[in-house]
Amino acid sequence: MVHFHIVTLFPESIEPYLNASILGRARESKKIKVSFYDPKDFTRDRYGRVDRRPYGGGPGMVLEPDAILRAVQKAVGKKRGVEKLFFSTDGAQFDEAMAQKLSKKKDILFICGHYEGVDARVQKILKAKKVSVGPYVLTGGELPAATLIDAIARFVPGVLGKAESLERSRVSSPEVYTRPDVLAWKGKKYNVPEVLKSGNHAKIEEWKKKQRG
Repeated sequence: MVHFHIVTLFPESIEPYLNASILGRARESKKIKVSFYDPKDFTRDRYGRVDRRPYGGGPGMVLEPDAILRAVQKAVGKKRGVEKLFFSTDGAQFDEAMAQKLSKKKDILFICGHYEGVDARVQKILKAKKVSVGPYVLTGGELPAATLIDAIARFVPGVLGKAESLERSRVSSPEVYTRPDVLAWKGKKYNVPEVLKSGNHAKIEEWKKKQRG
């Protein structure tokens, strides 16, 4: 089982996704486990605030380090070998190879920033690995966390059913088709490529490889 620990201000933003479909079944069958830690529950601020003005000026607010570190401390405890991930635009590009490697970990920690981000000292203190899901900026780290969990979970034994496991082992294609053979839409007809109906698996796999470029 892989245990995903998510430090986030907004667990409700991704909880429904992680409870649905394949991931939901994986959680129910205890193939994976997901726990949330809200920094607001760990701040020393009497009003429960965790966002502060940035030193040096600039727009927006920055998440304070103390509340984040205390939340991480609650998540990690005395566990050894926890993989700590810090979402950052200058981080290593997440890919399938990284997902497969992470699937072998017992505990994975995600630190989800928000607003203008998390105080940089958090990443340095935890020696967390910087990871990026793409060359763009999101409003928070919750979507990247859900993305990584989805990709990693697919490599956890037993998460995918037999049919889905077979599909992962086959050559995938950016184009997929189903019935009807001929789709009539607004006066035009759109056909399924003949090779996909041929039953010739070698030619079908060759076609898929060409589609992938």
